[in-house]
Amino acid sequence: MHMTTSTKPLTGLKIIELGSLIAGPFAARIMAEFGAEVIKIESPDGGDPLRKWRKLYQGTSLWWYLQSRNKKSVTVNLKHPAGREIIHRLAAEADIVVENFRPGVLEKLDLGWETLSAINPGLVMLRLSGFGQSGPLAQQPGFGAIGESMGGLRYVTGFPDRPPVKTGISIGDSIAALWGVIGTLMALRHKEHGGKGQVVDVALYEAVFAMMESLLPEFDVFGFIRERTGNIMPGITPSNTHSTLDGRHVTIGANGDAIFKRLMLAIGRDDLASDDQLADNAGRDARRDELYAAIDRWVAARAESEVLRVLAAADVPASRVYSAADIVADPQYLARQMIETATLPDGRAFKIPGIVPKLSETPGSTEWLGPVLGEHTEETLQQLGYSADAIRALRDAGTVSLGASGPQP
Repeated sequence: MHMTTSTKPLTGLKIIELGSLIAGPFAARIMAEFGAEVIKIESPDGGDPLRKWRKLYQGTSLWWYLQSRNKKSVTVNLKHPAGREIIHRLAAEADIVVENFRPGVLEKLDLGWETLSAINPGLVMLRLSGFGQSGPLAQQPGFGAIGESMGGLRYVTGFPDRPPVKTGISIGDSIAALWGVIGTLMALRHKEHGGKGQVVDVALYEAVFAMMESLLPEFDVFGFIRERTGNIMPGITPSNTHSTLDGRHVTIGANGDAIFKRLMLAIGRDDLASDDQLADNAGRDARRDELYAAIDRWVAARAESEVLRVLAAADVPASRVYSAADIVADPQYLARQMIETATLPDGRAFKIPGIVPKLSETPGSTEWLGPVLGEHTEETLQQLGYSADAIRALRDAGTVSLGASGPQP
């Protein structure tokens, strides 16, 4: 059941999205889910490349339908003076502009901060880029993979005897998007208290670096460089992933003192449960190889279902390592409305992730899926005061394209 837009916390905000692919569009998606009107500006020539990324269903990416839910698609050729005028008009009445172009690109198009803030002094501009708007690398191209590498994440990810690895998703872009939303809401709070608009400058590498826990002070104070340690984290023991008899994988987190004792009793190692040297984390970490070997042996002799049943009964945190198939069948996901059902253009039902976070009074919702290219161009131009003749002239000049109705959830 969807909440009406008027009950959402960001209702009334107008956001202009100038960008493509992941970081900027993900930030705008989050705000669209919670009521903001997001006008996504796309090139008339194909639109956002994400429309054709990964698995396509009848020519359109399933990722697109999710990443652009609740957004309006308006096509504008930013290289045309008449197209830039459309953006100027939109910015004049917008609260936020989200962009993830390489620094300097919008300035060359007369769409940078100086121009848009002069049009609208209250504007908040979220700028996501590889290296930020300043510094010696600002003009360099930088994708999420580069941000993850430079930010320190890739170096510590993987096993010590192998090269660094990536996570299975574009985590650097998504982390940057989250910081972008946080910064944008802070800037809006500042405006509410009489402040003026401002730039929220998020660099992908900095967004990742901000998540790196104690990596920097440990290096500075002790000269310690955190290395790859596989599925364990030295200093926090036991916490690891173990393989079962039936070829599945179970993660067990028993690094709390009382939890550790319950785990040892559950696996029949009363001797370890009562060992005073293992009563605290430091003592356990000093003997982590011994402890992991014991847990490995116990898990390897049992099917996943038995491992999880025994550990649940002992109140020990544990989980199978979920695949997509595990997720869609899980009662917790279902109880929390984290699996929604939407409808593709041909009428086929399909599953999409639910909304995060859960707000008790003003929850977000899926109102519609990613629109077809230019679906909202005509209505948006009409709202800006363009006449029917002017819209046709813009279309004929290749400045805009006009789309058809899109899919509904």
